[in-house]
Amino acid sequence: MSKDENELRVTDRRRVYLDDEGSERTNAETEQPNLKPSYVEELEARTQAAERQVQEVQSRFDQLRQQLQRETDETRQRLNRSADERANGEKAKFIAALLPAFDNLTRAIGAAAAADAPRESILEGIRSTATSFEAALTSAGVEPIQSVGEEFNPELHEAVDTGEVDSEMDGKVLEEYSRGFRIGDRLLRPARVKVGRATEQSADAADVIKKSV
Repeated sequence: MSKDENELRVTDRRRVYLDDEGSERTNAETEQPNLKPSYVEELEARTQAAERQVQEVQSRFDQLRQQLQRETDETRQRLNRSADERANGEKAKFIAALLPAFDNLTRAIGAAAAADAPRESILEGIRSTATSFEAALTSAGVEPIQSVGEEFNPELHEAVDTGEVDSEMDGKVLEEYSRGFRIGDRLLRPARVKVGRATEQSADAADVIKKSV
């Protein structure tokens, strides 16, 4: 065997390159081995992908929540403005309905102030004022409570007096001292009335009044 055959051959895998100054430099080609199994790398990749998806979903959710909040605030403001406008409109309508009553009252005062004003003219002005005022209440949905001749109802009537009557008028309203009003199912104020009591029950009249007050 020759001397050349006994020599161990070594392959130089170093790369030679020139730096900026033209000098030769060598770079050993070394590779770091990957010690992670392939399934671990796959799990890490899936985990990162899932985290990105979660971040995207959270970002989209935040955007939708902010958009919904803006739309809710705008809707609430629009409804509040609409309610205010409707309330102001109803208020203006009611006040406008009262103006004729005010005009009639002013004319009645002027007629009463005149020295030679006839009594009938003054009464007519007062009647016209009351009619206009009642019409304004009706247009606002206010209804008067029927009293005289009706059965006494403690939910609608306030008994302030009693009078002796025959048995057929017992428990019925004889007089109305002040009219009661309601709007829809809501009682604004009860009618203040005088209630009939049969002669044999007149002794219990005071107790009835106390219970209804």
